[in-house]
Amino acid sequence: MSHTGGQTTGGRIVEVEAYHGTEDPASHAFRGSTLRTAPMFLAGGTVYVYLSYGLHTCVNLVTGPVGNGQAVLIRALEPTIGLEVMAQRRNQTDPRLLTRGPGRVGQALGITRNLSGSQLGGMLELRPPTTALDPAQIVRGPRVGTTKAADNPWRFWLRDNRFVS
Repeated sequence: MSHTGGQTTGGRIVEVEAYHGTEDPASHAFRGSTLRTAPMFLAGGTVYVYLSYGLHTCVNLVTGPVGNGQAVLIRALEPTIGLEVMAQRRNQTDPRLLTRGPGRVGQALGITRNLSGSQLGGMLELRPPTTALDPAQIVRGPRVGTTKAADNPWRFWLRDNRFVS
């Protein structure tokens, strides 16, 4: 859930990709800490935001210990809160296209790079699911949009969910 621009928006995470720090050639952390990637090397619960192709704001949650550089990219949400606000931010009325893909997630939630390095619980919060999830519903496969270590099965999504990218 995002609390930006005086608006609250959010949804259920339905697709993610894992990045395993300095040992993962597809990770931004692979070459070590830089000004841009420094948030990835902070403690788990840190938000790491970057621009893809200089346009699309992508939201990651740091998952590893300090200095490790591990993070999970939020690839898709099933929008549930503030759909009207998301539609305005995305200039889109089709709910499936509001948060289907990492750049759309960032735009729909009103995320900017200024959030990078902040901690979960402020402008961006993560809540536990309201209902239990059957592990059989979680599908695992190769990551999308990378040529390095692309065959690693570190993309996870909910089976048959219409909001998966």
